[in-house]
Amino acid sequence: MGRSQQGCDCNIIHGNIVEECKKNMLGEEILLSMADFYKALSDSTRIKIVCALSLKELCVCDISSLLNMTKSAVSHQLQNLKEMNLIKSQKKGKEVWYSLADSHVIDMFEISKKHVMEMIYEG
Repeated sequence: MGRSQQGCDCNIIHGNIVEECKKNMLGEEILLSMADFYKALSDSTRIKIVCALSLKELCVCDISSLLNMTKSAVSHQLQNLKEMNLIKSQKKGKEVWYSLADSHVIDMFEISKKHVMEMIYEG
């Protein structure tokens, strides 16, 4: 749809379509949680961490080295991701290893990556 076609020139409300959408809309609590989910991924550092963890399980030191950031700064971002259940941690001896929480996170990341790459290379 081109930019010139974004508006609607009619004043007709298609009641049956609107009612069907109302019946199938997600609840406010779910929508707000989804917005929070996307906010958790709205930071490029957190996206980099998710990208790295989609490749390998890593400890804070590994992520710090990879991103050229302090362990403290990385830990802060890891906490944000953990609060949204995007990542999980496992203690192994004195080390804490991080990985993606589940396959949904990988799926979401791959779909987002594909969408963005298509916009860049086909746009």
